[in-house]
Amino acid sequence: MQYGERRWVEMRAMVDKVVVLPLGSLEQHGHHLPLLTDSLICGEIIRRAEAELGDLALFLPLIWVGASEHHSRFAGTVSVSQETYTRMLDEILESLIAHGFKRIVLLNAHGGNALPGQTALYKAQMRHRDERDLWLVFATWFTLAAPQIAALSDLEQDHVTHACELETSMILRLRPELVDLAAAQGAIVPFESAFYCPDSRRPSRVAVARPIDHVSVTGGYGHPELATEGKGESLFAAATAEVVACVREIAAWETFDAR
Repeated sequence: MQYGERRWVEMRAMVDKVVVLPLGSLEQHGHHLPLLTDSLICGEIIRRAEAELGDLALFLPLIWVGASEHHSRFAGTVSVSQETYTRMLDEILESLIAHGFKRIVLLNAHGGNALPGQTALYKAQMRHRDERDLWLVFATWFTLAAPQIAALSDLEQDHVTHACELETSMILRLRPELVDLAAAQGAIVPFESAFYCPDSRRPSRVAVARPIDHVSVTGGYGHPELATEGKGESLFAAATAEVVACVREIAAWETFDAR
C-alpha cells in the first residue's frame, strides 16, 4: 500500500504495518546511464515488492536525493551533505514514531546513503531506547540480496559496484531508451594494494575516503558493456524476493526484552 494515498483518519489503525521508506539518489552514473539510476532501480524493486506484500506494508514516496558529495565533480549530480541527510531521515523517523509506527525500514539503493542513514537510525533508537517494541532497520537492496546476486550464473561480476554490469543491466530491463550502451565503459585508475580496492573488485580491508573522480575517469566501474536485459530481470527478481522476505520477517518480530 502507498502511505501517501491513505487518509489521515485511517492512519491510527495502520500502526501495525511495516513502513518502508525508499532511498535513492540523483548522481552521475558513467557515460552511459541516467543520473536517476539508483532511484529508478529502487522504485522498480518497490513496485514489485508492494504487489507481493499487499496490506502488510506501507510504502512512503521515494527520496530521490542522496548523500552524493563524492560524485559532485561530475556534472549533473545533486547532493545534500551527510549532516543534512542524517537530520532529514532522523526527523522523518521521529514523525513516524510519534504517530505510533513500530517497524520502519529504510530501503536504500545508493552506497553513499548508508553512513548517514545508519546514523539517523542510531540517533532515533537511542532517543527511544526504552521502547522495546520499536524496530528501526536500514537495508541496502544489493547487500540484502548479495548471496543471491553472487549465485547468478550469467553475471561476470558477482556484486554491485557503480554504473557497472549489474546496474546497467537493470536499467536496460527497465528503461532501455535511457542507456547509451555504445558509451558503456568503466575506467578505473589502476591501483594495486593488499588492503584497499578502490573499484570494489574485492572487499577492502581498510576504509579509505576518496571521491569517485580520484578512482574513475568516466565515473563508472567494472564492465557495463556486458550488460543485458535478461541479466537485469534476474537481478530485479532476486532483489525483490529478498526485500519481500525481509519485510515479512520484520512484520513478525516480537518485542526484544533481555531483562
